[in-house]
Amino acid sequence: MRPGAVFPVLLLLTACGGSGSSSTPTPSQPNQAPSFTSPTAVSVTENRRDAYRAVANDPEKGSLTYSISGGADAARFSLSSAGLLSFLISPSFETPEDADGDNVYVVQLSVSDGQLSDTITVQITVTDTREGIQVRRVGAGFDQPLYVAPIPGDTRVFVLEKGGNIMILDPSTGSKGLFAAVSDISTDGERGLLGLAASPTFQTDDTLFVFVTNTEGDLQIRTYHRGLDGRGYQSTIAPVVLQIEHSEFSNNNGGWLGFGPDGDLYIATGDGGGDGDPRNNAQDPFSLLGKILRLTRNPDPYAGAAPVFWIPSPDNPFANGGGAPEVFAYGLRNPFRASFHNGELLIGDVGQDMVEEVDLLRPKDAGANFGWPFREGTRAFRGNPPTGLVDPVTQYLHGAGPKEGGSITGGYVYRGPVDSLVGHYVFGDFVSGNIWTVTTGLLRPGEVLASNRYELRNSDFTPDRGSIDRLVSFGEDAVENLYIVDFDVEIFIVGKS
Repeated sequence: MRPGAVFPVLLLLTACGGSGSSSTPTPSQPNQAPSFTSPTAVSVTENRRDAYRAVANDPEKGSLTYSISGGADAARFSLSSAGLLSFLISPSFETPEDADGDNVYVVQLSVSDGQLSDTITVQITVTDTREGIQVRRVGAGFDQPLYVAPIPGDTRVFVLEKGGNIMILDPSTGSKGLFAAVSDISTDGERGLLGLAASPTFQTDDTLFVFVTNTEGDLQIRTYHRGLDGRGYQSTIAPVVLQIEHSEFSNNNGGWLGFGPDGDLYIATGDGGGDGDPRNNAQDPFSLLGKILRLTRNPDPYAGAAPVFWIPSPDNPFANGGGAPEVFAYGLRNPFRASFHNGELLIGDVGQDMVEEVDLLRPKDAGANFGWPFREGTRAFRGNPPTGLVDPVTQYLHGAGPKEGGSITGGYVYRGPVDSLVGHYVFGDFVSGNIWTVTTGLLRPGEVLASNRYELRNSDFTPDRGSIDRLVSFGEDAVENLYIVDFDVEIFIVGKS
């Protein structure tokens, strides 16, 4: 053998393993799926968008991708790359948007490492908050209170009692006293001292306007001026601004009056009572019942044989004939409470058999016909309705549910110190005791807002003392704080916590 021939043989033996040692590679471990470690159920408070943080473990410590993969409420959420689940629209406890309407939102999430994945079904429960609302009892011991009205230039308020007393309440101390006793009224059934409004020039002329039923049951608008002794109010030379015959039935008197931004006096009258407007007053343009009336200051009150200080507005729809000149709008059953907002009148019209409604009356809507008794809300009630009836902007049915009741108590658009309520129409129901809010942007002419859009505020409006169980009226003071009147004995103010 040649001297160098050994090298190829040794190399061949080494390559084939031969009798020498060898090293076998360790097989790589199979990829393992990531797995969620975050909980399957969480609770969050209303009005916040952050809902849940998804967390998963990857055995290989690789990068993970999160996604929404299903669930009944998947469309309500967005999910960041880091696993932060958020509501697209901040949830409201009072108006749940989940599939079951029970404030429990269900969404399925997935996590992937690029090859394998895991899923989790998460339940997110939205809980209630008071939203900065504090309701305090500021007065008690009243005798069937029906209304709270502002005293211009004063921190105190007038409180009307059904029997005829005009009381003054100081909400800062709870002290109250008799201001004046309105006499010669009937209090049978729904009758009594029903409404009050101070003159727009109250601080110079000390004039009050009151809505009463007289001893015969007729509706009267009276004026009162401060007596010379300063201890109360007495009738003037022209105490009765308007009188409307209403002696047959004691119900459906209406009862609200107030001054509009135009300085005119608006008066809401019921249809005269009975079952189903038997005299058809609401649809009769010559009747002053079942109407919104509008009066204006007489520019020449001493022109006639007797002074006449308030006359029908010359801009009323029947000022030149075809109906009573005082009528501004008609087709109402029992508009017991109303209020102005941005020049528009929101009217709570009490229904009869099935429907309660809120009507919106704009300055340009003179002559509007809201349909009673052809319709109750938007539901047919009696007869063949004419064309051109004005739908309510919202309505709800009679019943015991959270968005139902039996007798609407019209309210106010909130303008007080609670930020979360500003711009919401606050109203309720005397029978069910429910209190609701609706953003005014949802109350649009030509559209009927469904009651499932109401925010139920019963828990938010739970008072510090007493109870709100006979919600007969809302009211305001001179700086636009909102008050709640309970027909039993109590007055409450809505404030900031």
